[in-house]
Amino acid sequence: MNRELTCIECPTGCAMTVAVEDGRAVRVEGNGCRRGRDYAVAEVEHPERLLTTTVPARGLSVRMVPVRTNRPIPRDTRADAMREIRKVLVSGPVKVGDVVLHNLLGLGVDVIATRAVS
Repeated sequence: MNRELTCIECPTGCAMTVAVEDGRAVRVEGNGCRRGRDYAVAEVEHPERLLTTTVPARGLSVRMVPVRTNRPIPRDTRADAMREIRKVLVSGPVKVGDVVLHNLLGLGVDVIATRAVS
């Protein structure tokens, strides 16, 4: 099976074709550099995404605080991650980068505020 991807590692945006066998990338074509090849293999074999959302706030100037994971998480853990993040309530001032949830799903990834709110 072949999978078509557009590389996001640099502004060139190479159109790549990845030959996939048993969930493994066995050949990458169309990449202009090694970073593109590495991206294609990772996207096929272990796709990850940053997760961005909001959490409710109490007693602050806003009702919701924007947050994101500080590193990408496995794509197939997004639903479980959102269930955990929905349990968070911010009740004190936060600065950009403050951790609002530590070690999400035991992945070693923190959920951080992306806006200062008081």
